[in-house]
Order: sequence, then C-alpha cells, then structure tokens
Amino acid sequence: MSGIAAARLAEERKAWRKDHPFGFVARPTKGPDGSLHLMTWECAIPGKKSTPWEGGLYKLRMIFKDDYPSSPPKCKFEPPLFHPNVYPSGTVCLSLLDEEKDWRPAITIKQILLGIQDLLNEPNIKDPAQAEAYTIYCQNRLEYEKRVRAQARAMAPTDQ
Repeated sequence: MSGIAAARLAEERKAWRKDHPFGFVARPTKGPDGSLHLMTWECAIPGKKSTPWEGGLYKLRMIFKDDYPSSPPKCKFEPPLFHPNVYPSGTVCLSLLDEEKDWRPAITIKQILLGIQDLLNEPNIKDPAQAEAYTIYCQNRLEYEKRVRAQARAMAPTDQ
C-alpha cells in the first residue's frame, strides 16, 4: 500500500466520521485480527425518499488501488443490483469512477457515494452495463419500477 493512498484514506475516514450523509455507511474492512484494511471499504447507500429505491439499503464494496487518488476506486454492489448501470458482477458503471471520463483525485468517498445514490434513480442510458435492466427500463418503465421496489424491500435494513 502506498503512503499517499494510505494517508488519503486515513484522512477520508476521519472526515467521514465527523460528517457524513444520513443513512450512509462507509468504513474500512477489518482483518481477523481486528486490523484495518484501508484499501477495501464496506459501504451502504440508502435509496432516496420518494423514489422506487426508497427503503432499501444497498451494500457496496469500494476497492482502492495503490495509486489512489490518481485512479478511482472500483465500486461493486454486493449482491449485484438490478440497474442499467450496474454490471452483472455488481460493478458500478459511472463516469465519476472512470479515469478516462470524469474522475478527479479531489473527489471524496462522500461524493462518490452521493453520486452513486443519484445514479440509482437517474440511470445513464447512454452507458448501459446490464442488458436486462436497460431493456426493461427503456421499454416498460412500470415493470422496471416494480422490480426496483421489490429489490428495495428485499434490501431493507433489518433492525440489529
């Protein structure tokens, strides 16, 4: 792990703990010995109110490479979501996360998670990643929203 990536991720963690959007989760994973793995984060994104995504809490893993923040993290929904911009593997297809497109080293974990939350209800149909969700979204919006609502119910947080 490079010193730059580790220092930046430690800063991000501190900033997140001080101030983060309500309902969101972002934290480094822990090893069996309790040590922090700053290069892999477990996150959760709540569905926006008044959208078919409302009520769901969508689990996401962020995997950082050694050259972060020069390169963006890989963001992967676990389990994969039914969504036009989520690959069947769960990987998110978003210009913000693409070095060739809109990624900038100044983008924070908070901005990434808010950007993905926006994407949930506003798919980019110019950049589809999942054929089934894309086709249903384009051809039958009611069926698409019905599937999304069912997914939101299945991914509703359970009280611990």
